Amino acid sequence: MSLCQSWVDTHCHLDAPEFEKNLSQVINAAAQNGVKAILLPTVKASDCDHVRALASEYAEKIPGFVYTLGIHPLYINQAQESDITTLKHQIEESFVDPRFVGIGEIGLDYFVEGLDPRQQEWFFNAQLDLAEQYQLPVVLHVRRSQDAILKALRSRKIPGGIAHAFNGSFQQAEQFIGLGFKLGFGGAATFERALQIRRLLKELPLDSIVTETDAPDIPPAWLREEGIGFNEPAFLPRIAAVLAEVRGVSSDEFAIAVWRNAMHVLPRWSALLAGNANLHLTS
Repeated sequence: MSLCQSWVDTHCHLDAPEFEKNLSQVINAAAQNGVKAILLPTVKASDCDHVRALASEYAEKIPGFVYTLGIHPLYINQAQESDITTLKHQIEESFVDPRFVGIGEIGLDYFVEGLDPRQQEWFFNAQLDLAEQYQLPVVLHVRRSQDAILKALRSRKIPGGIAHAFNGSFQQAEQFIGLGFKLGFGGAATFERALQIRRLLKELPLDSIVTETDAPDIPPAWLREEGIGFNEPAFLPRIAAVLAEVRGVSSDEFAIAVWRNAMHVLPRWSALLAGNANLHLTS
């Protein structure tokens, strides 16, 4: 890894139980590997205070540690409609915190069994309404639901965001980009058999791509071979090196591009880091 590279992980669940016992070590390892910015999306309304506290606690190690607030579609069975009111209040309170950058992780998941599609759609639309009301970008969970999410987005004026772990068609990707979204790529693209994801990575405009780990999930191809249990943000530079190779650009060029893309689509993140002397990016 070039010493001038600063990496950005646009999707990392550092509040997950897998990191509870060794979070400090995980954060230190990420910082030592050049990960200077991490976005932690919330998955439950009850987690908002904890996520906010984590971003503040580890800001010295990761200067670009930020968070979004939202209710994940996989957690709607634990949610109440009143959680939308809770979320609204949390958003309003968080505007004074420069580490708050948007709404997420929200979306639709039509793959996992046992989730009521109508209930998912109710929570998703309610949160999109909040994003429109407060003009905040969103971090999207998109799993076999690209068209439904695109339809919901088109009916509102939302200032873009990130479609996390994107795995749709090229045409769907273009539609998300046209609505102001960047597309997240991570460990899945390190598998040689991931032909569609790699095609997207190769052919989409470079200014539409951001990097992510989704740690502790979506591990890269080599973790199984090396016997490592969970994905971590410290692995991002190695993941990104594979993504850059697939893309056909240098690692330095890729690092600069994905950093700029993330900051462009989440302007509060950019404002937080403006002028930070610890972040060195060459043009």
